[in-house]
Amino acid sequence: MSKTALILSLDTANIGGSVFLGRGAEELASKIGNADVSHSNSLLSDINECLNKAGVSLSDVEVFACAAGPGSFTGLRIGIATLKGLAATLQRPCIGIPTLQAVARAAGPSPLTVSLLPAGRGEVFAQMFSVSADAVVEKDQPAHLSPAKLMARYGVLEHVLWAGNGAHNERTFLAEQATLRGLVFRVDDTETVTGWRVAPKVDDLAQYVAALALRAYDEGAVQSAQSLSAIYVRPSDPELKELCR
Repeated sequence: MSKTALILSLDTANIGGSVFLGRGAEELASKIGNADVSHSNSLLSDINECLNKAGVSLSDVEVFACAAGPGSFTGLRIGIATLKGLAATLQRPCIGIPTLQAVARAAGPSPLTVSLLPAGRGEVFAQMFSVSADAVVEKDQPAHLSPAKLMARYGVLEHVLWAGNGAHNERTFLAEQATLRGLVFRVDDTETVTGWRVAPKVDDLAQYVAALALRAYDEGAVQSAQSLSAIYVRPSDPELKELCR
């Protein structure tokens, strides 16, 4: 099915984010968002730009996909609400892909990949995977971690590929921690398998969301617009304030 399915995928979990339109594995159009502009102001126009570039209409889209979280709370809500609205209106299936899984897929094959996304206040969302050409396999559960807890969880690993915007934000910290452990530290490296490496930064994450969604689509693992929901690893700031009252 995915060899010819027209898929529209979104990443609004990251600041800026991206939109991808493809027919199966073939890219027809893509758009990397502006980090200085809210998804609420740009997402629909970015989608429309991709449709126009590919010469297709929204009604031609057969499956909708998005990064479902964790990530920016506001961004996730905008992206998922938009996707649900489009899928429900057109009565199309939709697929939510865990953001950290898409980050690992974007970094390429690796025995151990730790995906990191910024969570605010110097903290990160983190999860470990093994990645092959055919599969992204969870090795633990996603977590919301401080730098100290990140090292408590993964600091014993001698060979790891750090991936995602969180890894680039914490590059200096990771380099310091690697030095303390006597490990080689490399940036923008996915070729070797020794020491700690930081994968090259990927801005078009929606492309990898689409790749994982197409595999799920082939396996019949689709969702309705009504069943699609965000993956939250921690409460939002308003929810945290309410819990502390």
